[in-house]
Amino acid sequence: MRTVSFRQMSEGTKEDYLFLAERETEIKRGLPDRLLAALESLKDSFDGYQVTRYEHSLQAATRAHRDGRPEDYVVATLLHDLGDDLAPDNHSEMAAAIVRPYVSEQVHWIVKHHGAFQMYYYAHHYGDDRNARDHFADSPHYQACVDFCELYDQASFDPDYDTLPLDVFEPMVRRVIDPERPWTQGA
Repeated sequence: MRTVSFRQMSEGTKEDYLFLAERETEIKRGLPDRLLAALESLKDSFDGYQVTRYEHSLQAATRAHRDGRPEDYVVATLLHDLGDDLAPDNHSEMAAAIVRPYVSEQVHWIVKHHGAFQMYYYAHHYGDDRNARDHFADSPHYQACVDFCELYDQASFDPDYDTLPLDVFEPMVRRVIDPERPWTQGA
């Protein structure tokens, strides 16, 4: 396997960095596959609910799709909890960083802040502030995030819901998470 010649970045040559740029392009092309695999790994994540995080993600995306939401919204809904395993204290920020180049500014904002907004449904049971989302009341995306949490996030823990399979969403993921064509109007 070919490698660069340097041991410190400051020693790199133009050829080294052109080679690395080619490698990065290859890595980016595989992003949809890695995201789909990460989504599937949620089958074994965060137990205690009546559905797995994987089923929750599919169910939330199914609801958004059936409501006629734009494709970037549906895909972001599908991926909104990808950070649960690796970043449990700021999972929404991790998921938002992943989708940011590929979705609208509003969709990115929703994913980034849904963690604070979903606290509305449970924080008071822990003695915390269920209205923490009100810190964002001045945002033009505030109500959109309230709606996301109400319609898709908090409502998608139903083991009897007629959830669409991942096969339905995979082509959407590949169209939206396209490293050759990131969102040009986004954040």
